[in-house]
Amino acid sequence: MSGLPDHLDIHLIRILYLLLSERNVSRVALKLNQPQPSISASLRKLRELTGDPLLVRGARGMVPTQHGESLLQPAKRILDETEKLFAQKTAFSPQHEARTFHIAAPDYLDSQFLPNIVASVRRESPKSRVVIHGLGPEIDYLRLLSDGELDVVIANWEEPPQHLHMSKLFEDEIACIMRADCAYALRTGPDEMTVEDYLSLPHVAPSQMLAGYFGVIESFLAKQNLHRNVVVESAYFGLIPYMLTRSDLVLTTGRQFMRFYEKNLPLKTFKVPIAFPAMRFYQLWHERVHHAPEHKWLRELISSTAKSLLLR
Repeated sequence: MSGLPDHLDIHLIRILYLLLSERNVSRVALKLNQPQPSISASLRKLRELTGDPLLVRGARGMVPTQHGESLLQPAKRILDETEKLFAQKTAFSPQHEARTFHIAAPDYLDSQFLPNIVASVRRESPKSRVVIHGLGPEIDYLRLLSDGELDVVIANWEEPPQHLHMSKLFEDEIACIMRADCAYALRTGPDEMTVEDYLSLPHVAPSQMLAGYFGVIESFLAKQNLHRNVVVESAYFGLIPYMLTRSDLVLTTGRQFMRFYEKNLPLKTFKVPIAFPAMRFYQLWHERVHHAPEHKWLRELISSTAKSLLLR
């Protein structure tokens, strides 16, 4: 490496390759749209750098020397690799290419959301893999996104991290749900819950899902100086609806999540008497994958899946 000049022009390597291929200074000048003296000057510089004539006169024009012949393929490799470095990214062909996509999401999403994403990936990119990661307060998703261990994080935030790229997927109205035949549910209509009722009823709440963020419900109540009666915390959000069927517990969450369980379990939904803001779900990703074609494809697929849920 010490014998290399400080500044080696890739254009000089292109001239070297063309001279060895064409074996004619005039034709190289025409191909590069440069004056012939300029190409001749480049040949002289190449001879100085290599310590070899490179091209010599033969019976029918110029011919490469033995050393010049040995430089033809290395020069071509350099040009090919350089072109790869600066070539425009080609579109992702999902049906034919294989990728591994890492998606992190909590388990309080609509029960059909992640299954539908997986089904769409399997249908549209059958050679690809999907790895679903959980979220919890111990998961440093910001670092995992920046390190490339996660591609997309799906969750709800009041204010998503501003330094990440994001797109809103959907909003989900907040409501309450409990066992349909518990004493309170039997005597109270779906629109008759009072603020006093809501705060005093026994609540089940998910454990903290994201580091530094306790969720829409607790954050909003704290701002209003209100406190609800949380008697059970669960890290397994997907099991909470089944807890409701065996207790007098109340769950506050989005209607999208409740929809499946309302149809399949003996539960009753109530309008919340507090004006909670809607739960806003986003997908977040890092700048490192912002322009990658396969990741654009994945994010568009996730957005389309979210829209299809809202049309059900």
